[in-house]
Order: sequence, then C-alpha cells, then structure tokens
Amino acid sequence: MTNGLELGDVYGTTIKRIKAQDGDKSRLGMTALLWISHTERPLQEDELCYALAVQLGSTEFDVGNIPSMSTLVNCCQGLITVDKEASTVRLIHFTLQEYLSAHLDIFSKPHAAMAEICLTYLNSKQVKALSTAHSSDTWNAPFLQYCSVYWGVHARRDLSDCGKLLALELLKEDYSQISTKFLFAHQFPHLASNDTWHSFSGLHCASFFGIVEVVTALIEVGGSNIDGEGLWGMTPLSCAARNGHDEVVKILLQRGEVDPDKASDKAHTASGRKDRELWKLKVRNPVARLARAHRILQSKPQRPDHRFPKFSTGGCTPLSFAAGNGHEGVVKILLGREEVNPNKPDNGGRTPLFFAAQNGREGVVKILLGRGDVNPDMADRFGQTPISYAAEYGHEGVVKILLERKEVNPDTLDTWGQTPLWYAVKNEYDGVVKILLEREEVNPDKLDGWGDTPLLYAARWGYKKIVELLQSRKAATPSTT
Repeated sequence: MTNGLELGDVYGTTIKRIKAQDGDKSRLGMTALLWISHTERPLQEDELCYALAVQLGSTEFDVGNIPSMSTLVNCCQGLITVDKEASTVRLIHFTLQEYLSAHLDIFSKPHAAMAEICLTYLNSKQVKALSTAHSSDTWNAPFLQYCSVYWGVHARRDLSDCGKLLALELLKEDYSQISTKFLFAHQFPHLASNDTWHSFSGLHCASFFGIVEVVTALIEVGGSNIDGEGLWGMTPLSCAARNGHDEVVKILLQRGEVDPDKASDKAHTASGRKDRELWKLKVRNPVARLARAHRILQSKPQRPDHRFPKFSTGGCTPLSFAAGNGHEGVVKILLGREEVNPNKPDNGGRTPLFFAAQNGREGVVKILLGRGDVNPDMADRFGQTPISYAAEYGHEGVVKILLERKEVNPDTLDTWGQTPLWYAVKNEYDGVVKILLEREEVNPDKLDGWGDTPLLYAARWGYKKIVELLQSRKAATPSTT
C-alpha cells in the first residue's frame, strides 16, 4: 500500500477521517458502515437509505431525512460500494469486514442499535397505518420487510433498555400489523397466506424470536394467554421449541398453566395434500394404473419428482417441532417433563422420531432412541415408518442408527406397497440403497402398487449405479405379486 502502510492501517486511517467529517456526514458514514457490516442479509440501496433516515424513538417517519446513495458513498470515504447487478450495498472488500470484526471497539452495541431502529420504524404511524390486506400499500416502505423479519434477531443478540420498551410497545397488543405478514412469508413461504397469519400475540412473537427479556416482561405484565393458540394453533412454547430457544422454553415451563405436551389443533397443510389422497386412491384403480404406465412409456426419460410434500395436518407438539428442527437442548428439556409423551403422534400419525428422521437429525434420533419408551418402528397413517422417511430423504446416518434397533423392520410396506428401499431407489440415493441391501431381510424384488420392482424402476429412469447395486445382489426372497 502507499507509504508502506498496512491494509489495516489504511482502514483505520479512513475511519478516522469519516469520524472527523463535519455536520451529519460523520454519523451517516459510521452508521452506514455499522449496518452494512452487521446486517443479516445484503441491504438494497433504498433499505439502507431508509434505515439511516429513522429517528430513534420518533413515532413519525420523515421522508425528508432520507439521504441519497451518492451522499452515503461520499460520507463513507470510498469504503462502501453499490453492486449494480443486485442493487445491494456492500463493503469495498472482504478484508474490511474482517477488520471491522476484529476491532469491536469501532461500534458500540451494534445489534442493540439496529434493533432500536427497526422497532422505531415498525412503531411509526406510517407503518401502523398500512393495510394488512393489501401488500401493494408497502411499495413506499422498502425498509419494512427487513425490519419485520430481523428486528427480533438483532434484539435477541443484544437488547438495550430502550429497545425493550420499543419491543413492548410493538407487542402490547396482538401482533397483527402488516409486519407479521412479512415475517410469516419469510419463515413459512409454503404456508403463508392471507388467512393463516392472524392470532399472533406479542408473547408468541417474543417466544418465536427467543428474546428472553421481552418474554419475561410480557409474562410479568400479564394480559397474555401464556398457553394460548395462534400461528396455526401453535402455543408460545411451540414457537420457542421450534426455533431452539432453550432459555425461553425453560421460562415458559416454569408456569403451571403451560401444557408442555399440548398439540397444535389447527391444520396447516401445504399444497399437494389433496393430490396425494387422490393418488392413493388411483393406485388401487387398475384403469388409472394402466393409463399411467402408458404415459410413462410414451414419455421421454427424465428425472421424475417423486416425493410428495410432507404436509402437517396439525397435532404437532413442542417436542415434535424441536425434534424436526434438530434442537437437541430443547428436546432434552422437554423429555425431562413427565407430562411429555415422546410417542405422541400428530394428526398424520407422525411422532417426534418421524420428524427427526425425515430431516436427518441424527443427534435427536439418538436422544429419542435412548429412551426405552420410544417406538422406533411406529407407522404413520400412510404406513410409512421413521426408517422409510429417512430413506426417502437420503439420510444415511439416520438409516444406520435405526437399523441398529432390532424392532425396526427395514422392509416394511406402506399404503402404496413401497418399502424404505423403494423410496431410496425412487429418489436416487445410492448410499441408502447400498446400506439397505446389506440386510438379508430386505427384498429388492418386491412389487409396489403399480406392479413395478425397484430394479425395473431404476432401469426405466436410467439410475445406472442403483441398477448395478440391485443386480449385484441376489434377491433374498422371491418377488411377490
């Protein structure tokens, strides 16, 4: 670098120049660097400009305070740049991010400051006045999406007294403003719709984000149904368990009115449920089966999409939410409660072990199987077992763990006449296929509901490696019809 200065010295010198600028330039420059270096995702140009226009604690958002992008670039003395393709703002070089991360004294409590700004914006009259029914109203509120999704993330990392007051102001009533819609759309893109995101209390929201101070304050203030249902029938405990917030789970469980085994009683299905039900019926219809076979033979070979959406029909407990998302700490806490049934199925017949197996949560699977009262081979309403789910999604580690249990049948048939091997073959998971074929009781020649064998299916779709694996092993049992 010029004059023999190290890169770090150049950054340090530039930051000193930014701080030494006159008027509002110093604040704009340093705050822009704070946001860009600590944001949860890259900010669009207008998002950053709006963030810097928010006046902490004000109930009014003044558009006259919005700086131009060129002003911000100048105030940052060349340390930020605009990515023209993505229209996002970033630091000039990754080494600047490293420098700022190594010098924590440059910014004082950045996440607390960002939470305060997000909460101030969400509490503004302009945002509260937006209609929850028409997202088109938000075109002039570009900072709304970021604030809605990430204010709680920043607050959980660091929350000031001011931020706590702002959060309580936002959450004092049902969290039903438009920011809820953005939060749900981000967290549940396959489920969120106009009729599914209401009934979200402040306690639900604070538990969802895992903000201990706010959860405690809301409970102390009272007025919230601590075991109330919202968010598709989920309780605050389910929200905390789903996202792995151990401390919030402990706080909620200290309350006698909280049922640690309460199931969500509202169905929240993904698209495809009706199709799956119809498909099940068609399997038993010979005419439909022949028509399907004709279509397959006439079509050009291509990799098919076999897996049906694993929809939730409601009935999930906090333990199921925690197990499915791999939160081992929460799983252990809940299993420590006598009231919690580790085999409690949802409305589709799936226990916590199903969710852990489907998502490849090996640690949770081991914890659950470590208990003598967990059934490792329970079937759901469609006849699939945990090992079938693990095979369908290619989780070799979970398949191996389940096969260690003598109660587990690795060749069980589901409603459609398909075994764990069938699911592994259909989705081209040759590693799982190899593991299952090592078991003598697995019959690779079993016919499914359409009269296909795994070998015929793999050959039809050109799964060469799986064909070789199946051919290399002589069938342990004769094929059946």
